[in-house]
Amino acid sequence: MNSASSRSRTLQAVGALSLAAATALLMTGCGQSSDSASSAATSEAAKVVPQKQTTTPSATAQLTEDQQERKTVLDATKVTFDDAATTATGEVAGSKLVDLDLEGVDDDDNQSPSPTATGSPSASPGADGPVWAAEVAEKDGTIHTVRINAVDGKVIEARVDADQDADDKKQTADWLAQATQTPQQAAKVATEKKKGTVTSVSLEDNEGDGVIWQVDVVGSDWKKTTFDVDAKNDTIVREETDED
Repeated sequence: MNSASSRSRTLQAVGALSLAAATALLMTGCGQSSDSASSAATSEAAKVVPQKQTTTPSATAQLTEDQQERKTVLDATKVTFDDAATTATGEVAGSKLVDLDLEGVDDDDNQSPSPTATGSPSASPGADGPVWAAEVAEKDGTIHTVRINAVDGKVIEARVDADQDADDKKQTADWLAQATQTPQQAAKVATEKKKGTVTSVSLEDNEGDGVIWQVDVVGSDWKKTTFDVDAKNDTIVREETDED
């Protein structure tokens, strides 16, 4: 009686183990089948839906019209602001710089300096390249215009402004007397605040509160920042960036 019961319990245990093994095998098979089906479906979907390509536009394509114009002129310019200022004042003995501007960069009329321009807005350099236009003043305030080739540094033109009267000359002389800091010093202050290329410096009235050097700096992003620098102490009193 005891032997029969023992054999019965052994057979029951073996049966239970076999059933468990069969169940595990069945579950594993189902999992593999499910995984294989998922992988196949993913593969087929990839064939139907192509991978999305991301294209980064070039820096040039992202430039605004004004930024592209600045880039065009500055890429062609070889003579720096400092060199042009030295050339301009050297053309008129004893003179001081009151204005220096790279033509074609943010001009008011936005026209090309080229004499052959058709009148359409463009900042492309002329046949001889870009030009620095300077105004230098004698001690009595008499202003001379000096135009300099911005590629080779040669003087293109030097003449006395014919439309000055006594009041104009007096005002210029007064402003220069107030400006104890040079335009080069103002340009240095501006470019220390924003790295870039100086394209314009001019002596201006600060709304009746002394005089300022107004300095334009074009950065590596081709945006222009204008600085108003106190002409007595080199303090920046205003800063504005043109986002165009």
